[in-house]
Amino acid sequence: MSVSAVNTNAATSATTTSRTSSSTSDAMTLDYDAFLQMMVTQMQHQDPTDPTDMSEQMGQLASFSNVEQNIQTNSKLDSVLSQLYVNQSTTLVGKTLSAVQNGEDINGTIESVTICSDGVVAQLDSGKNVIIGAGVTIS
Repeated sequence: MSVSAVNTNAATSATTTSRTSSSTSDAMTLDYDAFLQMMVTQMQHQDPTDPTDMSEQMGQLASFSNVEQNIQTNSKLDSVLSQLYVNQSTTLVGKTLSAVQNGEDINGTIESVTICSDGVVAQLDSGKNVIIGAGVTIS
């Protein structure tokens, strides 16, 4: 079994896994740690008479750096999105909302808003909850 072939596939698998994993930082941190562990294991178990090509190692280091940057970017985007929801929600209270959900016309005054993972949910004076999104009119 060739060590470099296994590690090449493992590095590709780690990169693919980081792209397809959930957006939570815990799941991405596991991928990041796994990538580092695979790289260290490869270096420990390489054949001393035929070490890994330096350009291949540099490529793996670049992939490692890209994974780290993607994790940081996703974390910052989540923070910006949360702040956007907070800023948006403060301006909605007291405004009139009109929407159609499941074929039903919904109208009412926004009494409060809740920020959740789906976005901003408006609670109307009629007791209905409406996710603020496409097809919702606020005036």
